[in-house]
Amino acid sequence: MDSKLSEGVITNLLDQVDELKAELAAGPTTKVAPPSTGLTMPPLAWDASKGEAQLQDFIKGWPSVDMLNTPQLKTALTRSFNKALEWGEGGPGGFLNYGDAGNGAYMLGNPDFRKTMAEYLSGVYNKPCDWNDIMSTGGGSMGTDLVLRTHCKAGDYAVVEEPTYFLSHTMMRDRGITNLLGVPMQPDGLDLDALEAHCKEQGGKIKVVYTVSVHHNPTGITMSNEKRVRLLALAKQYNFIIISDEAYQLVSFVDMPDCVPLFYHDDPADPRVFSVGTFSKVIGPGLKVGWIQAHNSLLKQIPNIGFIDSGNNPVIFTSAVVNDFIKSGELEKHRKFVCQELGKKSKILSAKLRDIGISDFTEPSGGYFVWAKVKGTKRTGKSGEPCSINRDKFGDMMRLCFAWLTPEQLVEGIEAIRE
Repeated sequence: MDSKLSEGVITNLLDQVDELKAELAAGPTTKVAPPSTGLTMPPLAWDASKGEAQLQDFIKGWPSVDMLNTPQLKTALTRSFNKALEWGEGGPGGFLNYGDAGNGAYMLGNPDFRKTMAEYLSGVYNKPCDWNDIMSTGGGSMGTDLVLRTHCKAGDYAVVEEPTYFLSHTMMRDRGITNLLGVPMQPDGLDLDALEAHCKEQGGKIKVVYTVSVHHNPTGITMSNEKRVRLLALAKQYNFIIISDEAYQLVSFVDMPDCVPLFYHDDPADPRVFSVGTFSKVIGPGLKVGWIQAHNSLLKQIPNIGFIDSGNNPVIFTSAVVNDFIKSGELEKHRKFVCQELGKKSKILSAKLRDIGISDFTEPSGGYFVWAKVKGTKRTGKSGEPCSINRDKFGDMMRLCFAWLTPEQLVEGIEAIRE
């Protein structure tokens, strides 16, 4: 055997050395394990040998701890945290400053993160996304609050769906928007005839419409594209803005290629829409990173708010962690895993509800909830009463969260309300 190494072998070895150096420079070299195969479907029939089935907590709209504690998620986020200390438009440490000399203050968020988000969303939605139309926020609720602070004032009128996310009422009332009007939900989204009737009756007083346009909280309904087009036409005709709460846009159990954020139905020449997104339902609510997608002419007014003008964008460093998590491909891998697992839980809950005789509900295609009518005197889950403005509707409804519980708890908790 020839004792001399060929030129090709030497080149190959040098290439391997360079790759190892690059890995060491990037951070920990621990390989991220692929997601597990996940949950299995338990039997729907209750095992009487376990005793009487006990009520379970269907109230919390939280992800389960096991989804937040996977080895692959912890490894990927650890790597991304370390990268966050190095990256930034202004050079190393750029995510720890107010801004940099070239870009100024990061009022709408670090430009590197906003560009990464735009590229990621473009791929997910198969639609163009300009990074200038992205602002980073401390989650979806902050996004909604920022829009209300900037574009509404005390005494304005707002329209919400009934039922709707119950804490939206609190956010509006906190801003002095106490004139709340409701419109019913229909199988394809909010009742636009009822909305237009309010607009005519109020004579231009309505300033904002709040809608959970995809995988609705609590009903699970997704607004049709036909209604989205008409909603935007009404916004122009009656001069109101739209807050589209899209907390569950990235949490779909089925392929929905035509369902994109309401932003994409907006008119750049006369923009009206704020699509509010969050990673709370995909990565975890403790991360507190979200975004607003809106045309820049609408976004650029938000930094005038006092606490942003003084303290700058609230999630500059936290968004840096997500920045690498996206770039590494680990976010999309984790998102698909989350959708897979939540889809299984949704099917378990839906099947068990039918097993005990409750069938009047929309089986969700995404999100966290099933909205079902109480059967008999037993109940679990969150009462539907807070989901209406005056708590005078939906007392016979329950919002059931399937994300928080294990498959076995889902079965037991529904068995416990069997009449």
